[in-house]
Amino acid sequence: MSVDAKIRSITPPELIARKGGEKIACLTAYTTPMARLADRHCDLILVGDSLGMVVHGLPNTLGVTLDMMILHGKAVMRGAARALVVVDLPFGSYEGGPRQAFEASARVMAETGCAAVKLEGGVEMAETVAFLTARGIPVCAHVGLVPQRVQSFGGYKVQGRGAARDRILADAVAMAEAGAFAVVLEKVVEPLAREITQRLPVPTIGIGASPACDGQILVLDDILGVFADFQPKFVRRYAELGTAAEDAIAAYVRDVREGRFPAAEHTFGEKAGAV
Repeated sequence: MSVDAKIRSITPPELIARKGGEKIACLTAYTTPMARLADRHCDLILVGDSLGMVVHGLPNTLGVTLDMMILHGKAVMRGAARALVVVDLPFGSYEGGPRQAFEASARVMAETGCAAVKLEGGVEMAETVAFLTARGIPVCAHVGLVPQRVQSFGGYKVQGRGAARDRILADAVAMAEAGAFAVVLEKVVEPLAREITQRLPVPTIGIGASPACDGQILVLDDILGVFADFQPKFVRRYAELGTAAEDAIAAYVRDVREGRFPAAEHTFGEKAGAV
């Protein structure tokens, strides 16, 4: 039995038990190597549909397909042993109703082996979340700024100011009451995110929300400085690996062009056994 096989993954009930206690550390990852790195430290790894922009160069998440999510979900599961892995349901795969959402969720979980799915929406998705959870599919909800509906929001704007406050509060409450084991609060004004966290019986996961949230999530490529097309205000860079990678590539190209690579130690001799 491998070392990884002996490691037991964190479960949704265990995360719920962390409500109000030790903070829940989450990261978004899309590949096996990055999942391995995150798994050593994080409680939850999200295979986010943000992979459309971060990995595939799309302008937003709307072009992401269920097949893409499953492909990356499988990759992340190969690198995760301890963290709870959640896979996003992409745009168009669940909005048609509870049965469509169940079919998409069942396929994602069966083909990737992930522990849960995540979907965006509030009050209008409560029936769907209740349908899924009643049938054994753990759901992480996502309210506030929901990127799949960014067109209707008029851009990636802060949520929860003015009249929108009561709507977002109602969305979060509806998701918890429908059975979601956690609720992501994205780009929600701090006082409202704090209030929601206090009111909900399940953990809140903040991204541009409040330090009072029960957990926090960022995109791994953002904190490492790999994805540099833009940097949201709520992102803290913990490294600048994109710059380091570009420097390494430039050094390699110089060595190739100037004949310094490959050197003798990088080639093979004619005699058997020669290195």
